[in-house]
Amino acid sequence: MLHAVFPQAPAPSTKRPTPRSRIYQLVQQMVIATLLLMAIGSATRVMNAGLACPDWPLCYGQWVPARQMNLQVFLEWFHRLDAALLGVLTIVLAASSWGYRRDLPRWAPWLASLALGLIVVQGALGGLTVTELLRFDIVTAHLGTALLFFVTLLILATVLMPYQAVGTATKLPWLGLTATILVYLQCLLGGLVASRWAAHQCFAGFQLCEVMNSHLLGVFPPTIATLVSVVAAWRTPALHPTLRQAANLALVFLLLQIGIGIATFRLHLQVELLTVTHQAIGALLLGSLTVLTALAWRDVQSQVGSVVPMTPNPVIPRGIATDPALDSLESSPVP
Repeated sequence: MLHAVFPQAPAPSTKRPTPRSRIYQLVQQMVIATLLLMAIGSATRVMNAGLACPDWPLCYGQWVPARQMNLQVFLEWFHRLDAALLGVLTIVLAASSWGYRRDLPRWAPWLASLALGLIVVQGALGGLTVTELLRFDIVTAHLGTALLFFVTLLILATVLMPYQAVGTATKLPWLGLTATILVYLQCLLGGLVASRWAAHQCFAGFQLCEVMNSHLLGVFPPTIATLVSVVAAWRTPALHPTLRQAANLALVFLLLQIGIGIATFRLHLQVELLTVTHQAIGALLLGSLTVLTALAWRDVQSQVGSVVPMTPNPVIPRGIATDPALDSLESSPVP
């Protein structure tokens, strides 16, 4: 998704990369690490490995439990390792964003700070999932926070990416935002079904079927909202190619998610790989809609002349009259 939607930063005239391009590349790498983290977390749950390490933050009192290592212990241990590395990268991201804030769009340091706050909450929830023995509400909140962290990184990447707005995406920001929120809520419903093992209990003894059915019926609102957003993108004349790519990716991920969901349901969640893929594609669908919404918002802001210069506060010599309409440009959050 990153290589398809996020273009690489153009090479600067000098050999040394700019702070903006370095931070942009760091965010891209963190997005990939977050996707991997969520996939490993899903595999950990599917393989009943959530309590493979009985203590936290160590595993069997060790940093590397070599003697106890098996597939379940490895999944839980690697999940924690990836989370720890991602936490360190988030600290680096926040520090770099504030250190180079004069070279970045106005919203970038604040988004990096939000990501840091979310990763702290995520770490605390990760510890509680073990100490509270996989309590379903904590496990669901753990997934929800991970998705919010993922979305925050994608918005930050969208803010930093090279993008020449054309000002044609008039309705896409609100349509995309609606679809993004509905897909996020559906992901939470899916996490609730997984954390309560509702599908397995419903298939085995007709218990918690209402939880599973809420997820099944919940497919329709985000599906309709995503299709409306995609069709609106297709019908928008002279739309930026990157926005079209994001809309097309959203459609592809939506169709994949529906197909994999049907297969998973018919197979009664007996194929672990399908279950893990189902959650991963859901995250990718959420991510593509997030990129579509953020880029569309940048595009709409360009209609009112919201162009932020590379130097955020240009110096205007005294005695030169300025147009009051230009003063609004300095307050724009759009890079």
